[in-house]
Amino acid sequence: MSAVTQPLLLGGERAATQLHELGVRRGGVLLVHASMRAAGGGAGDMAHALHRALGPAGTLVVPAFTPENSDTSRAYLDIVRGLSEEAGAAVRAAMPAFDPDVSPAPTMGALAELVRQAQGARRSGHPQTSFAGLGPAAARLLAGHRPDCHLGEDSPLARLYEADAQVLLLGTGFGRCTAFHLAEYRSPAPPRRPYRCVVASEGRRHWWEYEDVALDDSDFARLGEDFARARPEAVSTGRVGAASSRLFPLRAAVDFAVGWITEHRAGSG
Repeated sequence: MSAVTQPLLLGGERAATQLHELGVRRGGVLLVHASMRAAGGGAGDMAHALHRALGPAGTLVVPAFTPENSDTSRAYLDIVRGLSEEAGAAVRAAMPAFDPDVSPAPTMGALAELVRQAQGARRSGHPQTSFAGLGPAAARLLAGHRPDCHLGEDSPLARLYEADAQVLLLGTGFGRCTAFHLAEYRSPAPPRRPYRCVVASEGRRHWWEYEDVALDDSDFARLGEDFARARPEAVSTGRVGAASSRLFPLRAAVDFAVGWITEHRAGSG
């Protein structure tokens, strides 16, 4: 992680030890959702700690989502609520087209942005739900992210499932657990809806509309707590930095969530 400067590296030793004690596998694949506000310290320190815990053969993956370039996203609907039609059109006109090389992911947090911008980082190509990664498996895990498949079988989440990745919720709750979305695709007959976002093609900005599974994280906190109660041996808890954190296998979480969603959501099954 050459983008992390040496003075910052020295501050991550304690967090690296905490990550090791929590159960982060050296040489493994780790999907991280992090709140640096909860963890304290700098994102550079935490990136170094994660690198030390994973080792040179390990791969770190973070969400690099971009709801800012969509007029069907929750972020857009929150912005234009109460605005006139003309003002809403101005917001849409100012939306930047997605560019995997440069588009920021400001809502994903400081650690995710640091990883996205680090030298050698890879990023998947979905214009709304891309992932960024560092490490020897990053290119393979992030390749082939089909633009009309947010978080299903043709997304990095399915590759992370196959790679037996771990998930670290660092100062965040199960409500932020992206892995549960893969279970939505694997549940019987998931509902679908249209999406629209701004993309670039041959140097031109244009709107692109497609249909995909209707993503719904409104019950993920409850789903996660039920997972932790049903599979206590799978979920490790402890502090990383100052933050209460959880570590668990992505595969176990997704498998549990498929059954839970089928049982608990109206219209499923």
